[in-house]
Amino acid sequence: MTTIPLPAGATLHPLELPARADAGPVPAPTDLVRRYAEVRNRSLIETTGRDHDTLPAESLLPMLYDNPDRQRRQWYVERDGELIGCCALDILQDDGGATAMFALALLRDHWGLGIGSAVYAHVDGVAREAGVRKLQHWSEHQDDGSGLPMLSSPTGSGSVPADRAARFLQRNGFRLEQVERASALTWDDTAVAHLTALRDDAAAHATGYRTVQWTGAAPAEHIDGYAWMKSRMSTDVPDGDLGTPEETWDAARVRRQDARMAERGWTMQVTAAQHAETGELCAFNELAIGGDAASATHQYDTLVLREHRGHRLGMLVKTVGLLAWREQHPLSPSVVTYNAEENRPMLSINETIGFAPIAYEGAWRKDLT
Repeated sequence: MTTIPLPAGATLHPLELPARADAGPVPAPTDLVRRYAEVRNRSLIETTGRDHDTLPAESLLPMLYDNPDRQRRQWYVERDGELIGCCALDILQDDGGATAMFALALLRDHWGLGIGSAVYAHVDGVAREAGVRKLQHWSEHQDDGSGLPMLSSPTGSGSVPADRAARFLQRNGFRLEQVERASALTWDDTAVAHLTALRDDAAAHATGYRTVQWTGAAPAEHIDGYAWMKSRMSTDVPDGDLGTPEETWDAARVRRQDARMAERGWTMQVTAAQHAETGELCAFNELAIGGDAASATHQYDTLVLREHRGHRLGMLVKTVGLLAWREQHPLSPSVVTYNAEENRPMLSINETIGFAPIAYEGAWRKDLT
């Protein structure tokens, strides 16, 4: 196994995953994978104060393997026999591997020793050797009340404090391209009545459309329409100058997504709007939850195709989806979602529904030349 020396007596190692047959089931996590997941989760809580994106090893492992859409590489950091950090590089295949996503987590007790910078330098080199020309990174930024200067998004919408994470990224050649808002809807006694009223109003304006819904694998009659809408997420949603490549979705890619959800032990519900006359799917919303019924729900993609906007279909698929979800998952206390700060149409829908801001992320880019 390759060992890379780091400052302060730390070492960097490639994460070895348990062997898996191409079409076989996901094996049980090894002890190393469990420790990797534990450090990832601890770091998320330390840096954000939230556990919304933590994952047990059983749910994380299926996301670590390569697939036709992403080549994935992971490393872990050890110091004095303790696993103290983890790092991942996901190389996107939609543009032939020219774009990659980078993530780094290091436990707070080991900050300020140069370990993170050394890890990043290694991964930067690996990315360049693999042919990556553009790195993307998302980081939640915290205002500690000390009067940190603010970094404004070049889109003209939103800003983040120049905190430790932002300064690290700037030192390593990243530039802020976009600010994303994390929002949460907390269920209370008034939420269902409020959503019902919004749904009924949206339905009254969405003449000529109906909603269809499924949980788990996409039905054969809807899979092609769903795949087309998923492909539009990479072109029709505000992206600033991040340069995210256009994604090509087909039935096979949808099935890979469905399989990963099942392997992770997650449940996902899709609510779509269908044009009654043509049968075309033209808007959709995704809600998902892990195996803990009392954990937060995640609202993933929501999109209305450009040619069908102006009929309140975004509000329709969100409210229909949330009402059905509440009946099926009553123990989930909240719904968390992310939107670009310049995506005012979708933020307005979320705010009307009752979503409130809980955090802000910077979306960063570095060109490897």
